[in-house]
Amino acid sequence: MALLTVRVAAEKLGVAYSTLKRWIGSGRVRTTRTEGGHHRIAEAEIERLIARQQPLPGSRVHPPRSDEPVTCLSARNRLYGFIEEVRVDGLLGQVRLRVGDQTLTAVITADAVTALKFRRGDDALAIVKSTEVMIARPENASSSVTTRRKSKRKKRSRSIERP
Repeated sequence: MALLTVRVAAEKLGVAYSTLKRWIGSGRVRTTRTEGGHHRIAEAEIERLIARQQPLPGSRVHPPRSDEPVTCLSARNRLYGFIEEVRVDGLLGQVRLRVGDQTLTAVITADAVTALKFRRGDDALAIVKSTEVMIARPENASSSVTTRRKSKRKKRSRSIERP
């Protein structure tokens, strides 16, 4: 029975050295300790771990087909509305969705427009998943801070003009 170092055993298992050390620490992997306190792993233990990694025949999980309906989605930012306009030009499609009194425009592939069978007037759901959110102030909106800044500028310019 040959004993292997942790690094060699990790290579045989196809896992990182740190992963195998974690497994040893948690008791998932049986080891033998050398007089110096180093872990050694028997080849039989490597074979046991490899057998656990391989799925049983016939129990393989097949990935879902691309045309299967989605039952759950992790995104929480969902906007319900109806389709106001659909345009397709070449590879891309533009879908304009009316959400309340607001309009949301999405540019998606022409294939997605076809697959989803989007038509004007259909109910639809916009799901927003983004790493950035931008906020802007409409041009006609005013605030007390903006008014204060303008009044400070006027005071400065008056004091500069006076000799």
